[in-house]
Amino acid sequence: MTDELEALRSEIDALDRQIVGLLNRRAALGLAAGKAKIQRGRPIPDVEREREVMVRVAMANDGPIPQDALLALYRQLIDTIKRLEEIEKSGSRKA
Repeated sequence: MTDELEALRSEIDALDRQIVGLLNRRAALGLAAGKAKIQRGRPIPDVEREREVMVRVAMANDGPIPQDALLALYRQLIDTIKRLEEIEKSGSRKA
């Protein structure tokens, strides 16, 4: 393996660790928002807020990830957090 390839892979590995940390932080904030919704008697799904998030994500994307691929990743993230919120709401510990 070349030194350049090794350096690139090392940087990718470091970014992957950061991305995982950021995704978990994002999920924790989503769960906190879910708790706030539950305490106020609001439903967990918030279609308008989800739409706002997707628009902001699309506007922030300047590539090279294609828009549809990035939005699919975010849709999966939002769906996962909603599932976690539902699990927490039901009182189950298993995620």
